[in-house]
Parts: sequence; C-alpha cells; structure tokens
Amino acid sequence: MDSTAKFSGKQADYAAARPSYAAAFLAHLAALYPAGAAAADIGSGTGKLTAQLLDAGFSVFAVEPNDDMRNEAERLLAGRAGFVSVAGRERATGLPSGSVDFVTAAQAFHWFDAAAFRRECLRILRPGGRVFLVWNNRVADAPVNVETFRVFRAFCPGFRGASNGFDARAAAFDDFFGGPYERLEFPNPLTFSQDSFLRRAFSASYALPETHSAFPAYRQALYEVFDRFAADGLLAVPNVTEVYAGVLRAD
Repeated sequence: MDSTAKFSGKQADYAAARPSYAAAFLAHLAALYPAGAAAADIGSGTGKLTAQLLDAGFSVFAVEPNDDMRNEAERLLAGRAGFVSVAGRERATGLPSGSVDFVTAAQAFHWFDAAAFRRECLRILRPGGRVFLVWNNRVADAPVNVETFRVFRAFCPGFRGASNGFDARAAAFDDFFGGPYERLEFPNPLTFSQDSFLRRAFSASYALPETHSAFPAYRQALYEVFDRFAADGLLAVPNVTEVYAGVLRAD
C-alpha cells in the first residue's frame, strides 16, 4: 500500500486523539522567526502542528497528499488567517521556489523519500531557512507504553514499532541535513480518557480494522491496559516532543 493511503478513513480518530506538540517547541520557533513568517508543514495530516503554527502567528502552507486527512484539516482550520491547504507531497509540494522561511514535518519524515524531500526543501526554502523534523515519542520504557506496545505487537501485523519502526540514528540525519544540525527534546506528557486512549490507538497506520475478527479482543486488551494504569478515569502517558533541526547544506 502507498504510504499516503495508510491513514484513509482515520481522520476523525486522528483529529480527536492525536496529541499536539510541546508548547516549548512552538516558543522556540517564535524566538527564531517573527510573526507572519511563512512555514511549509509537509505531511500536515489533520493539521495538528499546522494549528499550533497558526496560533503562533505564522502563515502556513499545509501540504498533505491524503484527501481524507487534508479535508479534515480544511474543515477544522477553514477561515484561519494565514492557512493555505495544498494537495501535495514531500517530493512535489507545488509551492513556488524560495517561498517559505522554514519547513516542518511532524510525525511524517519516516514516511518520506528522504532524498526527494531534501531536494524539495532546498527548492522551496529561502536562503538560510531551516527544516524541523518533529515527533511526539512515547517514552519507550515507561510501563504503560511497554504494555501498550505489547498489545500492538500481539494484534497488529503491521506494527513495526512507533513511527513505523523509524530508527532515529545519526546517519539518517547526517545524510538529510548534509551538515550540522541539532537535536532538541521538549517534555510533552499526555493525558487520555478511556475514549481518547482507544482512539489514539485506532488512528495508527497499523491499527487493526474494526472489520477484523480479532478486533474485539484487540479493543478489550487496550481497555485492560487503560484500567491497569489509569487513575480517576485518566491515563498519564510519558511522552516527549523530539526535534531534529538545521539548515540544509546545498548539493
């Protein structure tokens, strides 16, 4: 399956239950760029980071290839000043050359053709523009996350680890940036109700579909994880916003 189709039909769960990114990361961007600066948010999905960039005062080209996800972002963000929705992808955004001050890719780089994305960033960025590769990462050794991942491994054949099993090794970023870059980490603890915890799980690319015969057992296993670790009806999930950022060295 083309990766752009993996989230078809998941837009409601994604918009409802996927977390936003750490406020400290947005403050970091605001310290680097003035209000009104132009951003390209590539693989923008339902607009989780896009909305935060707009709140920070930036103009945002939200570039998303999946129709369901892009339409949901348009429904949620229509009329927001500075919001432009674009049907494009990492290798062909459709944006004019030299049109943006910085590029973000939130929870998306692991799906990209990195070399093609690099070329496109070099084309659309103004001189000195940075790229920010962003993830919300659940703290892997936290007991609640260990048990949640155990359920995914047991029931979801497509589960290869968080972020599609992306291995954030230095080589991947060395190749992409072609020069110096920085790794930033911002605490971003999450709190879920039972409903949002399940919907977060169901929004994943690898989630077992409701039509699968094992879905009731899968859902029950997730209920059991929630009940084991929740307190007063809420589940705290250790999580960080992790960012790799730098100026791309020209080819």
